Amino acid sequence: MAPPQGQLPVARYLGALAALLAVVYALAFLTGSTHSPKLGLDLQGGTQVTLAAKTDNGQPPSKESMNQAREILLQRVNGAGVASAEVVTQGNSNLIISVTGENADKAKDLAQTAQLLFRPVVTGFPVSPTAAPSPSASGTGSPSATPSASATPTGTAGSPSGTATPSSNGRPVPPVALAATATPKPSATPKPSGTPKPSGTPKPSGTPTPSGSDAPPATDPFPGATPEQRAMLTALDCNATETVASSPDKQIAACDREGKFKYVLDKALFKGTEVSSALAQAPDANAGRFEWTVLINLKSTGQGIWAKYTQDHNEQTKPGQVGNAVAFTLDDKVISAPTIQSPIPGATSVSGSFNQDSATDLADKLKFGALPLSFTQQQALTISPTLGTDQLKAGLLAGGIGLALVILYSMIYYRALGLVTIASLGVSGALTYALLIILGRQIGFALTLAGVAGFIVAIGITADSFVIFFERLKDEVRDGRTARSAVPRAWIRARRTILSADAVSFLAAAILYYLAAGDVKGFAFTLGLSTVLDLVVVFLFTHPLIALLSRGAAFTSPRISGLGAVRKKTLTPAAASS
Repeated sequence: MAPPQGQLPVARYLGALAALLAVVYALAFLTGSTHSPKLGLDLQGGTQVTLAAKTDNGQPPSKESMNQAREILLQRVNGAGVASAEVVTQGNSNLIISVTGENADKAKDLAQTAQLLFRPVVTGFPVSPTAAPSPSASGTGSPSATPSASATPTGTAGSPSGTATPSSNGRPVPPVALAATATPKPSATPKPSGTPKPSGTPKPSGTPTPSGSDAPPATDPFPGATPEQRAMLTALDCNATETVASSPDKQIAACDREGKFKYVLDKALFKGTEVSSALAQAPDANAGRFEWTVLINLKSTGQGIWAKYTQDHNEQTKPGQVGNAVAFTLDDKVISAPTIQSPIPGATSVSGSFNQDSATDLADKLKFGALPLSFTQQQALTISPTLGTDQLKAGLLAGGIGLALVILYSMIYYRALGLVTIASLGVSGALTYALLIILGRQIGFALTLAGVAGFIVAIGITADSFVIFFERLKDEVRDGRTARSAVPRAWIRARRTILSADAVSFLAAAILYYLAAGDVKGFAFTLGLSTVLDLVVVFLFTHPLIALLSRGAAFTSPRISGLGAVRKKTLTPAAASS
């Protein structure tokens, strides 16, 4: 039944609020695997890594380069499956990676960032003669690559197959091969062999490649190396904890990630910024893949350089020549050094002794490692969740005290209206809790101590809206109107003030969120969220509830609402007696 003309449709407003609560709580508790707000680094514990940017000329990095590096690092963090992570810029040359909870240990690995380069391998050696693993001992054998010409117009022409096997001069990782991305034939995949074949990492022309029992003596760690190469390899320390990316236009010596092999690498063919995508592919017999592979797609510029280089350097047409192996280097560490099996005119497939983890790791580094700057790790701090819990308790205690004072003031000064204030704050808290769960799940919002502070400040903003409405209501009663007739007039006058005040608060929160960084963003976000919820509660709950209460005789009782006492004081003695 519709309300009489001029009366507020209370049921419609309260019904809309009930529907809103039902929807947000259904989304919060009936979907997803987490049913509690996501906590930030300072509450949940975790790791915070500070990176300092370095440039080749020693000048401060540009703002554009720092922003680009931050975006790439953030993509890399997300690509590694790290949730609740944050990458922010501090000052002119620092980036801070914050990772919470169980993902904290990944932050230190993700911090190992620099320019990704593709460099031809000139030669390579184990750090010690016993460091080079034999294929038979590792059980990996000699993985194969079966390139084909799927990128050619026919799409069916096959290419000869080949193998990539380690030699006694060492390989940086389990032997891998580069090939074009066509469907290999099952029969073209060679079986592992107990006897390793000659080097997949070729020596300079004219240099013999020892193998098996003819391994070089321990007294000569770099057999066949030129004096220049020997000097570079001798000066290289694979145990160094700090590395700085060198110039892409110079020949360098580099170690693998495990520090077991040393390599001389030629100047870079191109940078990792030419990589458009990299994807780990699981074995699929129907697609002709019988092992884990990594599919690499290059941008047009890089693909042109790559096609020409692989045409001139490959095991199919020019076996054993220097440059047939290409190293992917990150922070001047070799993350992989596969051998080119045949010309690669299109997408590139990297195959070898991969499992799911190693293939995914390589794909992530190729895709997200193309940073425009070199970074060194300044510090890595581990924050205890116990400390965060203590701080949260202190923050909640402060919020509880503030809330209790607001309630006490409302009950003393507004009497029954104070109960409306308490109920309105309860509805606001219920909406806030459900939305925190949803936002944490959908956009990764994590509640921090700064965010808790934003909610505590918002208690005062929400209470201000009630005070504005109640005082306008008392003004109307003082003018001689009954409580029932005073509510709509007071609401019209109070509504403009409430909208103006909340608009200013929301605008301030939005500007602060845009300009701030780190935890301050959390404060601004929760402040803005609370301001929006204040409008929802005032419009859908507080005003309809007051309108409903004003229709009862008890609401005008001086003992219950206090509004009757206000009206009585404003009447003249004669009017009061009448």
